[in-house]
Amino acid sequence: MGEKPGQGRKEAWQGESLRTRMKRVKVYRLEDNGKWDDQGTGHVTIDYIEGSKDLALAVVDEEDNDTLLLHNITPDDIYRKQEETIISWRDPEKALELALSFQEAESCSFIWENMCTIQLELQSKILGSHEVRPQRTVKSLEAPRDSLSRGKSLAFELPPLELSSLPVILKTILLCDVTQQTRLADLILKDRDFFPKIVNLFRTCKGLGDMDGLHKIFRLVKGIILLNSAAIFDKIFSDDFILDIIGVLEYDPEARNVQNHSAFLKEHAVFKEAIPIRNASVVSKIHQTYRICYIKDVILPKGLDEATLASLNAIINANNAFVVCLLKDDTSFMQRLFATMRSSNISAESKRELVKLAFHFAVYFFRYTLLYQNLD
Repeated sequence: MGEKPGQGRKEAWQGESLRTRMKRVKVYRLEDNGKWDDQGTGHVTIDYIEGSKDLALAVVDEEDNDTLLLHNITPDDIYRKQEETIISWRDPEKALELALSFQEAESCSFIWENMCTIQLELQSKILGSHEVRPQRTVKSLEAPRDSLSRGKSLAFELPPLELSSLPVILKTILLCDVTQQTRLADLILKDRDFFPKIVNLFRTCKGLGDMDGLHKIFRLVKGIILLNSAAIFDKIFSDDFILDIIGVLEYDPEARNVQNHSAFLKEHAVFKEAIPIRNASVVSKIHQTYRICYIKDVILPKGLDEATLASLNAIINANNAFVVCLLKDDTSFMQRLFATMRSSNISAESKRELVKLAFHFAVYFFRYTLLYQNLD
C-alpha cells in the first residue's frame, strides 16, 4: 500500500484543517516520444507530508488507495493551468512533465487557487517577510467563496515596490477581503510612484525575458483591478498608463502563450473618424472606452467579479454620456456631419458610415436624456 500523505495527523494551519474535499483526476506523465501516458485515476488532496511541514499535492488511486502522485508544492513558477480542467508542471527534481486532468472545472479552479496561495506563502517566507500571516492558507470548500479569509487582520504596510518584494505585495492584495479593499487602495494611491514603478518593472522584466516576474506583475495588476477602486481606475485607465497595463495583462500565467493585445490594438483597432473630432477630450474618452471594453470583454472576461464588472460598465456608460453631451453642443461637428451626409461627392461606403454614426449618436443621446430625466 502506498503511503497516504497526512494519514493519522491532526495538524492544522493556523487552527484550521488543511485537508480539502477529494477531487477526481487523471494523472498523466509526458513520455520521451512526446505522448502523455495515463498513470491512473484517483482523488487529489493538498495536505502535509507525513513527518514534514511541507505541503504537497497527493493523488490516491480511487480503487486500491495506492499513491499515484506525491509532489511538494514549490515556490518556483513551474505550474500552468491550461484551459479549464488541466494543471501541468515540470518537476525539476525528477525531470518529469506531469499533468492533472480534472473531471470538473470547478475542482480544477479550487485546487489551482489553493496552490497559488501556498506559493505566495512560501515566497514570502523566502523573503523573510514579517507581516501578519493569514489565518488560513488553504481555502475550505465550506468557506465563503468571495474571500480567502474572512475576519483576519492584515498588516497594511507595503514594502517598496520592486521585483524582490512582489510576492509580499501580491499576497497582501490577494488576501485582502471586501471590508479592507478601500484601505488598501488608499495605501497604494498614497505612493505617487506606485504605478510608474509597476510600468518600469514590467518594461525591465519584458526586456530581460523574465517570465516569472511578468507573471507576478500580471497577478498584481489583476489583483489591483479587483480592489474595485474608482480612484485606481482613474489612474490605470489614464492615457499615461493604460497601454502599459494592457501590456502587463498579456502575460497571464494561465494562458499557454503570451497574448498580443497591444499589437492588436495598435494594428487592427484603429479609430476611424467619419467626421474629424477636434475636441481632444472627446477623442481621449473614445479611446479609453474602447480599451476598457477590450480589457473587460477580451482580456479578463472570466477574471472579474460582479462588483468590478459593474464598476467598469459604469465607467463605460459615463464615458459614452460625456462624449454625447460634448458632441451635441459642438455646433461645428453637427454641421459638418449633416453637410457631409448631404454631399454628393462622397462614396456609398462613407455615407453608410456617416448614417451609422448619426444613428448611434441619436440612440445614445435619447438614452442618456431619458436616464437623466428619470434621475431628476
